[in-house]
This record gives sequence, C-alpha cells and structure tokens, in this order.
Amino acid sequence: MTDLRIIKIINMKSNHINYVEFKASDLEKIKKFYQQSFGWSFTDYGPTYTAFSESGLQGGFELTDSTVSNGALVVLYHTDLIKSKENITKAGGAISKDIFSFPGGRRFHFIDPAGNELAVWSDK
Repeated sequence: MTDLRIIKIINMKSNHINYVEFKASDLEKIKKFYQQSFGWSFTDYGPTYTAFSESGLQGGFELTDSTVSNGALVVLYHTDLIKSKENITKAGGAISKDIFSFPGGRRFHFIDPAGNELAVWSDK
C-alpha cells in the first residue's frame, strides 16, 4: 500500500496554497463541531494546536485567547524560504513574523499590499 503522506510531499509545489490555519478559543469544541459536521479527522500537536485532514485541503486550528475577527491564515509552500521571503519583500510585501521552526518545518508570515496576512512554509 502506498503511503499517501509521501505522495502529498512529492506533489508539493512551490508557490501553491498548501495549508490553511484558523484560530479557535476552544480546540475540543471546534474539533467536535468539524468532526460531526463534516467528518474531518484531527491530530493534536500539544495543547495549543490541532491539525485536520479529510477536508480536501489540510489545515489546523491554533488556540487563542484573542477575539477571532479574521481567523484564517492561508499558507503557501516553497522549497526555499529565503528566496520566497526576498521575492515577497522585493514585490512590496512586509514580513510580519520572521522565519521560525515548528513541528514539520519552518515558516514565516507576511502582509501583502492589500493588508492580508499569509504564511509560507517549507520542510527543507
């Protein structure tokens, strides 16, 4: 049997939307809602983060104490974070959170010229 996680990694392409991240004040409540409503599966990564699958696009929920006003974070994939960061700043974007590590890779956040915050991650 082929491991689908390997296929997903092989098929990842730079500059494509790869992940979406939401905020939630109660991870257990949000997991129950999406599991019951849509059949999503969840994997917890500590007490402040849970990832979902079986949704058509992978993503996760980050625990927050803040009021959620625009809770979605669209995450793009790139094999070279430094190059992607340079391209974004040259094109007029602003880095809102510098490169940091997380389980599975590294990423940074940026603000586009319209004020939208997105992120770019890499497993490289």
